[in-house]
Amino acid sequence: MTKFVVTPANVAQRDAWAGGAIPEVERVRPGLWSVPVPIPVNPLRYVLVYVLELPDGVAIVDAGWNTDEAYDALVAGLAVAGYAITDVKGVLVTHIHPDHYGLAGRVREMSGAWIALHPADARLVRERYDDAAIDSLVERERELLRRCGVPALTLDELAGASMMIRHMVTMAKPDRLVEDGDELGLPGWDLRAVWTPGHSPGHLCFVSPGRRVLFSGDHVLAKITPMVAVHPQSGPNPLADYLGSLAAVRKLDVEEVLPAHEYRFLELAERVDSVMAHHDERLAEIERVVGSLDGAACWDLATRLTWSRPWETIPPFMRRAANNETLAHLAWLEARGRVRRVAGEPDLWFPA
Repeated sequence: MTKFVVTPANVAQRDAWAGGAIPEVERVRPGLWSVPVPIPVNPLRYVLVYVLELPDGVAIVDAGWNTDEAYDALVAGLAVAGYAITDVKGVLVTHIHPDHYGLAGRVREMSGAWIALHPADARLVRERYDDAAIDSLVERERELLRRCGVPALTLDELAGASMMIRHMVTMAKPDRLVEDGDELGLPGWDLRAVWTPGHSPGHLCFVSPGRRVLFSGDHVLAKITPMVAVHPQSGPNPLADYLGSLAAVRKLDVEEVLPAHEYRFLELAERVDSVMAHHDERLAEIERVVGSLDGAACWDLATRLTWSRPWETIPPFMRRAANNETLAHLAWLEARGRVRRVAGEPDLWFPA
């Protein structure tokens, strides 16, 4: 299949991404700014925080990691737009991953801004980021990985692989819960929430019909696809959720997509079709590998799939992600009767 290439809305922003640089703070259109906030030691390099001008200040879509470098970049970016951190009235968080939610609590401390989340993600905050609750989450991850056939020697390392980034989040309970279809009530903006579960259970996009723009978070990106994985805080079939969410946003009448990473782009429907085709190809590959082995654990299947680099060179955290993404595709195939699971230690997968 020929891969569809989107048209960048700003060539300089696209070129910065391609060249390994961080793009400039940008006035996207009247009343709307894009502020790149750096992500430490991560190939994504930055999250694009969007600044929406209001009569009495600004609201922001996402916030960045809780590091001093990220905070300083956000403050500097707001200054370019003519605002201070104390002018932030609200933080619309697309989802609770650290690069989107991490700084929200610090911004609220400095400005008194409200924080908005979807209820499905709000329910996960304490278990994910509270020191008193995290041990239970790690134990549930360990059990999931054991059932996937992860080798005993690497089980503990993979189960706790996310612990290294937890300090980059200021845990903050949301002040507002935003449901699918809710109007955000931001003066001068006809912003509406679109619930797009898959990458996280409570992922939100925000659409402005009048301005014909979509703030897509991680749901739809210009080049890469977001991780959609089975894990202790996911639903049983997150890939089905994700593909359904893609179909929902494909219907939106927008002229520009403003994602949280990479660069702004046009052609929402065509990009959605390309992402769906990618998952169709992945599902077909996994189904073929299941058929060739006739009884294999998820981990063994993952090691035999095509990845962006050789399996031996993938670091532990990303191996866990690869395993859990493989499990999400297996769950989708199982739900449609195309493969079957035999429970055990580990679970084994067979052709239907």
